[in-house]
Amino acid sequence: MKNKAGRELPNHIYGLKAYRPYEGLFVNPPEPVPMAGRTLRVGRPSSNKVLPSLIEAVEATGLRDGMTISFHHHFRNGDYVNKLVMTAIAAKGIKDITIATSSLNDCHDFLIDYIEDGTITALETSGLRGKLGAYLTKNPGKLKRPVIVRSHGGRARAIEAGEVKIDVAFMGVPTCDRFGNATGRLGKSACGSLGYAMLDSRFAEQVVLVTDNLIDGYVFPYSIPQTDVNYIVAVEAIGDPEGIASGILKITKNPIQLLLAEAAAKVIEHSGYFKNGYSIQMGGGGSALAVGRFIREKMLKQEIKGSFGVGGVTGLFAQMLEEGLFEICYDTQTFDTTAIQSLRENPRHVEISSSFYANPWSPGPIINDLDVVILGATEVDLDFNVNVITNSNGLLMGASGGHSDIAAASKLAIIVMPLIRGRLPMVRDRVQNIVTPGESIDVVVTDRGIAVNPRRQDLIDNLRKSGLKIMTIEELQEVAHKLVGKPQEIVLSEEDKDIVAIVEYRDGTLLDVIRKPL
Repeated sequence: MKNKAGRELPNHIYGLKAYRPYEGLFVNPPEPVPMAGRTLRVGRPSSNKVLPSLIEAVEATGLRDGMTISFHHHFRNGDYVNKLVMTAIAAKGIKDITIATSSLNDCHDFLIDYIEDGTITALETSGLRGKLGAYLTKNPGKLKRPVIVRSHGGRARAIEAGEVKIDVAFMGVPTCDRFGNATGRLGKSACGSLGYAMLDSRFAEQVVLVTDNLIDGYVFPYSIPQTDVNYIVAVEAIGDPEGIASGILKITKNPIQLLLAEAAAKVIEHSGYFKNGYSIQMGGGGSALAVGRFIREKMLKQEIKGSFGVGGVTGLFAQMLEEGLFEICYDTQTFDTTAIQSLRENPRHVEISSSFYANPWSPGPIINDLDVVILGATEVDLDFNVNVITNSNGLLMGASGGHSDIAAASKLAIIVMPLIRGRLPMVRDRVQNIVTPGESIDVVVTDRGIAVNPRRQDLIDNLRKSGLKIMTIEELQEVAHKLVGKPQEIVLSEEDKDIVAIVEYRDGTLLDVIRKPL
């Protein structure tokens, strides 16, 4: 079976239900889908939700073999909560656990041990990195089914539609009161927005909050309300502040990345969307921050005022909000301490859930009104398909994040990447794995020229006046091949048992499968 992205899909994938193939960017559900619910649980007057340990919390929830638990990744590479919880679950001898998390980072490499001993048998996530990503790529049979990779919007959709049923959500919260009202804005482990935790807490059968700042007063405003919380456990530390958030993310000094950023800013300037009231998502990488710096300068010089910014928020965007360059900022994930302070103090900096952000089956995710987005890529192909999940060796090392969500919903999706990394050309005949379909990508900006998707003749016409070097995607690839030659393709296993992961599109259809390299 071949899907609309041109990927040949297996008829059956071990351990998984039958899948609908990807059919295009905006396809309605095959039938009306009711929103998922959960079991009502009654709290009695003066009851105490605070338990002395995570082991007692695991016992109180009735967690048992075969259940699904969830975590969020707002603590990024400084997360301690996942390990604390898994230690307690393993101590109880519980096996066959599915982890359905918003993402995984290098700090979660310890999960390998729990996969080896059968405590964990399935993973659903947006991202896989580090030793864990390499381990799963090389050992697909260690789990009872392939890893399911979902975008942030796709995960929100799957939870609300009941496709992902979370039995117990273990949510790390930087500050919490004894009733269960919690926030990420305050505390020694402050991470800012709890956009992913907000959704899990609302839909999980039971919710355990884990905090290192349990207060006797009242938390307000709160991100998670007490009505969604069953138990609370106080621990010494829920994360490493150095891994959770730095002071302010730094703009790159790499000359190639600055060149890329300047070109991307010029694309935005001449796209036809750069005018009063426009909206943008910039991201938090060094290149994206550099694009933001150039855009800020252009907005100040041309006296342009935007409407809103959205997504992962940095100190740079918080500064632009403070300067009045944008009216409002919607934050589902906060990247640095400057942005955390902004979320705490600026009423126009608004915390949102991942469903509000990008759920394609909601009546109005905020990204549906987005004009411009800047995205990265590990590679693109001649059909503008984008890979951000596997590296040149075929190993899982990245994250889907909101990539496919915002590319589909925005009016102008720009990929920014060097034409060559090391000695490898980044424009391929065919990307190893598709995370974002090419039909949702508008422009690819490289250090040797830019390519506009032929679907966007209006953009081609606008950008010809910019002075930028406009080329076809084939011409870009030819330049790269002349410089470093054509690379050899990775040989992948065709065996069904060697399917490492599947990539769901945001609507739940099957976009691609990730296979074990030979």
